[in-house]
Amino acid sequence: MITRKHTAMFWTGLALSMTFFMKPALAAEAPELTTDLCVICHKTQPADVEANGGKHKTSVSCLDCHVGHPPSVRDNIPACSDCHEGAPHFELEGCLTCHTDPHTPLNITLTGDLTAPCLTCHTEQIAQLKEHPSHHTTMACTECHSERHGRIPDCMECHSPHSDEMTTSDCVTCHQVHMPLIVTYPENTPSKSCAACHEDVYNDLEASNAKHHDLLCAACHHAEHKMIPTCQDCHGTPHPAGLLAKFPNCSDCHGSPHSLLK
Repeated sequence: MITRKHTAMFWTGLALSMTFFMKPALAAEAPELTTDLCVICHKTQPADVEANGGKHKTSVSCLDCHVGHPPSVRDNIPACSDCHEGAPHFELEGCLTCHTDPHTPLNITLTGDLTAPCLTCHTEQIAQLKEHPSHHTTMACTECHSERHGRIPDCMECHSPHSDEMTTSDCVTCHQVHMPLIVTYPENTPSKSCAACHEDVYNDLEASNAKHHDLLCAACHHAEHKMIPTCQDCHGTPHPAGLLAKFPNCSDCHGSPHSLLK
């Protein structure tokens, strides 16, 4: 006689045998990680890279830097030195001080008085500053190039112009910013620019009725600042040798070249 107990034992045995002979169900496999999946959760970073990523946009992908993903990989934030090496600038510590966001690496923030980090790239500028000392040599780079990398300040932020109409482009025509005391200028430099320092000479020339009145300062004082020409450079030797021997200096008779005597 088959009882309930026998029936329960039958079904229990059948269940155990099926469990033994049936292949266990495979666990669902995780999808392969791709860059397209990153943007599902990380929306800001891909947008930043797209807008201002530089080579982080064109040369690498998310997965080139962030290898693996938590929780299987506890920390997938790379060190800058994993990729950036072989140049003095890459030996600096504290990359994120200036490169505050690696997804926009060329948006560089400059804080404090910085010079040494700048010199790892800008070697020509420091060479000029050292070879031609000026007040600029004593300053930190970020005193002029402040706030952001690549900022070129207006000269008039610190300096008074030679004349009201001058602009920074006029300043750098004569003064190279990293060796400002080495003054060179083209022959068409307005005499009013010279007048800021040489006011008395400029006023004499303006008041003169001689032909020098019509010349620019740079026409005579050409090539470099403080160059003093000789009268013979333009006028040759217009007088007999005997007269020149008696009066060897032209100014003995003609006075100052800026206010010539008749």
